[in-house]
Amino acid sequence: MENKLSVKVCTGTLCYVMGGAELQLLESYLPAEIAARVDIKGAPCLDCCNRTDAGKAPFVQVGDRIVAEASLFKVAEVIKEMLKAEGKWAE
Repeated sequence: MENKLSVKVCTGTLCYVMGGAELQLLESYLPAEIAARVDIKGAPCLDCCNRTDAGKAPFVQVGDRIVAEASLFKVAEVIKEMLKAEGKWAE
């Protein structure tokens, strides 16, 4: 089985209220060829909102990278960038 890129969407209250609700639609937003290469899960908290260096909510973790002020577009771009870097996707 192919290793998929792990994507964790924070579903904590602050992230949800600050725009994270739309991030629940991430899988349907991604093109099929990208969605097949990622494993998207909700996470009760990524514990980023308590860190002064993490940025602002909502947060998504793509692989080992934290995406602050996450939007569907921003997260999709990070996913594409990381898949390209790993040689798992090319435009």
